[in-house]
Amino acid sequence: MPDDADCKIAVADALTLLLHNQHALGAAIEEITSWLSTNGVNSVAENAVAALETLDTNADVITDAILRLRRY
Repeated sequence: MPDDADCKIAVADALTLLLHNQHALGAAIEEITSWLSTNGVNSVAENAVAALETLDTNADVITDAILRLRRY
């Protein structure tokens, strides 16, 4: 069985990839939000902005977890 340090590195690596995916999804949602706003679908655009805020909040927590794992 791998030691604790190897497990922490593996978890940090996996979280890093998930964070990259989250940033990519956020960028895609931003593009869609811009298109929706331009085309007069403001209520849907507002929902998309709320989703972006959730992604940002969660990205901060994931980043903190990655940093803690990599520190030890």
